[in-house]
Amino acid sequence: MRIENRDVVGKLTDYLNHRVSLPEFVDWAEQAMMDGDFVGKDWKTVRDIVARIGVADVREFGLTWEDCEQSLMELGYRTEVQISQTFA
Repeated sequence: MRIENRDVVGKLTDYLNHRVSLPEFVDWAEQAMMDGDFVGKDWKTVRDIVARIGVADVREFGLTWEDCEQSLMELGYRTEVQISQTFA
């Protein structure tokens, strides 16, 4: 499995938008660390971020909004929050 910047950005986006759960996100990261081939000019940064995600299910490490925001910044992205009202 080839892992590059855009893959991690996509997974972070899915997690922040509640399209994947924390256990699913951690499972993806653990699998990527075992079988992944980190590619691209920023492969070391990508690898380090994926490694951090892989331990996010351990209470001492966790994964905060700030962690996600910092990871996205390291990958060249900035975050914005959009609030929408839901109607029942």
